[in-house]
Amino acid sequence: MTFVPLTTQPQEIEQKSFEIIAQELGEHPFTPEQFPVVQRVIHASADFELGRSLVFTPDAVEAGIQAIRAGKPIVADVQMVEAGISRPRLEKFGDGSVHCFISDPDVAEEAKKLNTTRAIVATRKAARFYDGAIWAIGNAPTALLELIRLVEAGEAKPGLIVGVPVGFVSAAESKELLSKLEGVPFITNLGRKGGSPVAVSIVNALSLLAVKE
Repeated sequence: MTFVPLTTQPQEIEQKSFEIIAQELGEHPFTPEQFPVVQRVIHASADFELGRSLVFTPDAVEAGIQAIRAGKPIVADVQMVEAGISRPRLEKFGDGSVHCFISDPDVAEEAKKLNTTRAIVATRKAARFYDGAIWAIGNAPTALLELIRLVEAGEAKPGLIVGVPVGFVSAAESKELLSKLEGVPFITNLGRKGGSPVAVSIVNALSLLAVKE
């Protein structure tokens, strides 16, 4: 038996996917501004439960759009997030810079000296340079926990936190803590699910919204 796809046209495939997502998701609590981000997350993961678990501050989507339009950099916790973010859309508003310090030799050396994770040290390093940046954390709960600590200490000033780390150790707890953070826009989800593709899909959804007039 031969399977014949509904279409082989990329734009039609994407549009049909979004129609299926909207139909199967049904009623939801998300605003019209938030829903395109939710759709992108479900599109990237095929996980409706994950999509429904997303949490936004009321100003999160607009904060992300404005940060991108202002040419603010993006800080990624791991290289998979860095690699997945679409730079051409970011470059319409600046140099499209995306930064990830986790593999820097000085980060590895400092983490070994302090007997801590490279994600923590990389977060501290990035916080010294990038006020107003979008932070995209999809893998390392310790990066998110450290960023929250730095925000509360007045040592980091993100324009938006996309905090969706995945895993069994501290992932759910870090996102629960982020959901209670005041004074900083954020997008997160509750529970263990998440991951680098989810963080990437959120940032890419925001950049798509940013280029729309």
